Amino acid sequence: MSVTMNTPTSGNRLLWISLMVFGMVGLSLNAFARKDGMAHGYVEVKEVERVQVTVVQSAGAGAASADAELKWVAPTDPKIASGEYTRVAGVAPRAWTVESLVPAKEAAMMMTARDAGDLTVERVEPSAINTFGIWIAAFLTLGIFSFLYRDNPWYKVAESVLIGVSAAYWMINAFWSTLVPNLFGALAPTLVRAVASPDLPVSSSPNSDFWLAVVPLILGFMLLWRLAPKGGWISIWPIAFIIGTTAGLKLVSGIEADLMAQAVATMQPLVVLNPADSATATASSFSFSAISFWGSIGSVVSVVGVLSVLTYFFFSLEHKGAVGKTARVGVWFLMITFGSAFGLTVMGRITLLAQRFEFLFTDWLNIG
Repeated sequence: MSVTMNTPTSGNRLLWISLMVFGMVGLSLNAFARKDGMAHGYVEVKEVERVQVTVVQSAGAGAASADAELKWVAPTDPKIASGEYTRVAGVAPRAWTVESLVPAKEAAMMMTARDAGDLTVERVEPSAINTFGIWIAAFLTLGIFSFLYRDNPWYKVAESVLIGVSAAYWMINAFWSTLVPNLFGALAPTLVRAVASPDLPVSSSPNSDFWLAVVPLILGFMLLWRLAPKGGWISIWPIAFIIGTTAGLKLVSGIEADLMAQAVATMQPLVVLNPADSATATASSFSFSAISFWGSIGSVVSVVGVLSVLTYFFFSLEHKGAVGKTARVGVWFLMITFGSAFGLTVMGRITLLAQRFEFLFTDWLNIG
């Protein structure tokens, strides 16, 4: 009796084709038959206006300092009316529009309230670019899910887009959150305020900031020399500087946050008192009712766990007898710790999966 190997594949293919057909029919009905439709992007539109003011710092009792700090604040800031801020004459206000994404159901309620005459609700408008983005996000999400069927070009495209967009996002984020305020803001603060960041703080020592910013600027150009056909060795110097500086900073913070914090956490009394009784407890007035049972159990378990795990990693003595039994207890503590960490990781991934399903059903399909 011969068994053909293509029967399961054909059955799976028929199943997936059927699911795709039913899915397309369902999407069509959801998009065109429902009144609300699906995958509509809306934005909340806010008009933002800022005026430049002067903040005069007091130099002492009854004396006014000549130093003044410039800031950009809202025209309705109460400190302007109180006289703490003084508007700078001759500087025109700056206004711009801020758009933030709003869920479809919330946008519908906001538009209904505004149409009814409630002007306290912010203005909401349909957004073609956000609608297009919702469709692209749904397409890529389903592309990642298609790997459950098998490896396919759709999945490869979605994977490549994910990696490329992530790299581009973090590059742009680093540019605007690090380079613009810290580097360009120190080298040319006036230009940065006029072009990119009106809220850039005014430095009290602009000359020092300028020369301090020249150093990372030079190191940055040296790092980019790696892309040149010749002279790639120049980029080794900024890389060494980055690695050395990062190692030094992480060493100190790691010792304080990990080593010292964990060591201090184990140096706790085995008998823990209730918070209300610990401040007034003395040797003569001590009572067992002041003991925190679960707090004391936790301290004992912590000490036993630390000692047993250290015993497990102490290889100068053979793990036999009391040492072996203690090391065995340490293994249990290690397994419980690793299991808890793994469970936390799995729950984090499940949370990401739930967020993707929520996006598909709420933002894309407009269900729920």
